[in-house]
Amino acid sequence: MGVRDTRRTRVVLFVLLVVALGLIAFGYSDGSSPLLRGVRHISGSAFGGIEHAASSVAGFFSGSGSSGAQVRQLQQEVTALRAELSGAQLTKADYEQLRKLLQVAGAGQYRIVAASVIAVGPGYQLTVTLDAGSADGVKTGDTVMNDQGLVGQVTTVTSSTSTVLLASDASANIGVAVAPSGELGYVTGPGPVDGGDGLMRLNMLNSSSVIHVGQQLVTAASASSQDYVPGVPVGTITKVLIRNGSLTPVAEVKPFTNFTSLGVVGIIIQPPAHNPRFSVLPPIPRPLPAVTVTVTAGPRKPGTSPSPTPTPGG
Repeated sequence: MGVRDTRRTRVVLFVLLVVALGLIAFGYSDGSSPLLRGVRHISGSAFGGIEHAASSVAGFFSGSGSSGAQVRQLQQEVTALRAELSGAQLTKADYEQLRKLLQVAGAGQYRIVAASVIAVGPGYQLTVTLDAGSADGVKTGDTVMNDQGLVGQVTTVTSSTSTVLLASDASANIGVAVAPSGELGYVTGPGPVDGGDGLMRLNMLNSSSVIHVGQQLVTAASASSQDYVPGVPVGTITKVLIRNGSLTPVAEVKPFTNFTSLGVVGIIIQPPAHNPRFSVLPPIPRPLPAVTVTVTAGPRKPGTSPSPTPTPGG
């Protein structure tokens, strides 16, 4: 029985042809841009599905079976593809996050796989699920970062997804180095924040360590089995605590990463050849120059006050 040229068939074929032309143009565009490579990676799973659908179209024309069943199969695949492509579309904010992420990864010479957060894990631990897995080179234990700093560590992996334990979880135990001294310590996450400040807790390893407010932290050798790639920005010391009975200095740390607003992240699948130390840290904000206000005396009308004249310095 021959294939019937119905309106429904023509619509399906037109959609697939448009997608195919788009893939051809995308394939021949300049692949040298890191941003373009990142976008290709993020949307790779959707494009792979399109290739499968294109193969189905070829089979549709070459086969001689039931055209109605084949059309229904194609319609189902097109529907699935539309959902995948919709999920793969990057917003303007996503593009900006990806651009900054690639800059940070480049500064540390990290080889990353870009991914997006697709789910937040329920339960006692703070976890998220990413749309990249073992098929993309991701493995258990990989460090995850975003354009701000440390996000967490991969705990489980499937072929297409991975689960990340966030650095803000109370069970996270992260080895850190303090800039610029390089002294070692470890931070723990605050856990679920319900009216709390969301600050991490820093414990130094050396009892003679001297730390100050404003010093920044990066990942370093871990004090436990949780190893992180070195040099990833963690946070800034906001308060040095004095605890009775504490043998080592303790401090509160504000993380660089906003864990309640995660979008595009990078999974570090290969660490740098050399420890980047503090090269990935953001610049320390400089205080504004002091301004001294002086009052100049002079003739004035009765009932008025002298005008203050601001002069720089102090």
